[in-house]
Amino acid sequence: MSFYDVFLGIRLTPLDSMTQHTRRLVFVLALVLGPVLLTGLARAEKPNVILIFSDDISAREIPIYGSTVWSDLRGGDTRDPALRARTPVMDRIAEQGVWITTPWSATICMPSRATLMSGRFPSIHKWWHNRDIGGLSSGDLEVPRVLVHHSSPLLIGHVAQQAGYASMWCGKIQMLVKDAQNYGFDEVVDTPGQYQRWPAAKTDFYHQERQRDGERVLLNADTGEVVDTYKQLSWLWYPAASLIRHPTASGPYEQWPNTPEAEASYGVNTYGPDVELDFIFDFIERQHEAGKPFFVYHTSHLGHDAFNWLDPDSPSKWPHTPKLTWHDDHYHRTEPNITGDDGAYEFNGTLAGPGMHRHVEYLDYQVWRYLQKLKELGIENDTVLIFTSDNGTSGFGKGMRDRQKGPHVPLIVYAPGQSMTKTGEQDILVSLADFLPTLADVMGYELPGDYEVHGESFWPYLTTDAEAFRPWVYSWWKDHQFIRGDLVLRDARGAWWDVSETPDDLDGYPRIEDWSQVSEAHRRERDALEAILPRFDLYDSEHDLPELADRSVVE
Repeated sequence: MSFYDVFLGIRLTPLDSMTQHTRRLVFVLALVLGPVLLTGLARAEKPNVILIFSDDISAREIPIYGSTVWSDLRGGDTRDPALRARTPVMDRIAEQGVWITTPWSATICMPSRATLMSGRFPSIHKWWHNRDIGGLSSGDLEVPRVLVHHSSPLLIGHVAQQAGYASMWCGKIQMLVKDAQNYGFDEVVDTPGQYQRWPAAKTDFYHQERQRDGERVLLNADTGEVVDTYKQLSWLWYPAASLIRHPTASGPYEQWPNTPEAEASYGVNTYGPDVELDFIFDFIERQHEAGKPFFVYHTSHLGHDAFNWLDPDSPSKWPHTPKLTWHDDHYHRTEPNITGDDGAYEFNGTLAGPGMHRHVEYLDYQVWRYLQKLKELGIENDTVLIFTSDNGTSGFGKGMRDRQKGPHVPLIVYAPGQSMTKTGEQDILVSLADFLPTLADVMGYELPGDYEVHGESFWPYLTTDAEAFRPWVYSWWKDHQFIRGDLVLRDARGAWWDVSETPDDLDGYPRIEDWSQVSEAHRRERDALEAILPRFDLYDSEHDLPELADRSVVE
């Protein structure tokens, strides 16, 4: 096939049989269109990647998973259809792309984030639980807790950078990011939440710690009243945000809003998830204009419970979102019009009710906005979009050791134009540790042969006729371990469950009390899984990091 066949995609008349005028026309077309088409082919080889990492959302909350039970307003179980999320966009991309039946995370957020970013379990990264992270003592260096890049110098951001991508991290950081480059990101927008930094907040929506009658209390800074919750800086309404290595910042770190325009529009009607998407779309547009592939790591707060400054007496642990309607294959968002101050607010018919289902629906709206933006830029077929979560729902799965309540999360992969051979439901096991090698495959980066990861790339499964992926997945809760295969599951309490068939509620597996009552295949799988556990059971013997990892692989 000739040069013109490749770049114009058609069979042209051989040059030696063309008229002089035609040859000149072809030559001009090649000069004009060649660079454009070359850029298009280069971008197809390096597809953009958007990874949406939602917060505290069990697989059962996503309708495509078909659970007959989901979360009520306070985090218990319900079958009330009024509290069931409606997700027309995720439903569609899950069927046109793929959705994975059994993805596993850690049981709680910080260890899950460490695992996704590093491709490793805590036997290496040392993030055992939210308040149980290994320390480091090496020579004169004393580190009270190991940051992920201390133990794992090759993270998903580094993979993107090494593969030639522009990289952005936006949302819930939860990693004490002082220098974005330590994590491999060119720029970061941090909506901090649980005050990892306690900046001079530009919002009234935060908690103040005070001593009263010899006891520690939290005050709602907006009202001055004592509240019964955990200390927070708002990440939803009237949110706090910080910019790290951002082009609009005057230095390496700056509080947002940081421009007269942003200050003018900032207030109680500012919704954090919208702010995140505005920053992300600005990043995408800049990279598209520069002709550079991009990686967006969007760590959304949606799904996480939060103090409701707008309605402290709300019956739900999940605050209101802006009102949405779905009509004619489009979402329509009502612009918030919240009025009032000092704890007395009116919504004026512009907000949806509270609840987990509203958070899931707002995520569906944001996925729709992503797709609209990609279509607008003409790169919908050059982008891989992934949706997942860090652990199970608060009040149901988060921090739970029972069965797979803690680690069972959703996973949808949508990649039109990327030659995926699979569509719809995929009954396989996937770990968050698999994301780093998978992204390396997608981005065309070869991991160093001597760099140990616990994950495996699921990209070859999605793009070939492979019928199976990994035979087991692993999780943990501090020093307690989970593991499961296709037939049996051992939870973090040491109980074994028959998972050969999925119950309607995704949770009610039969417990195995008598191994003589299950098949020989069940027993063989149990023995194989038990043989794997000692490799990762290092909580007591190697809880801390003995020395800093070699950073040469990313320098």
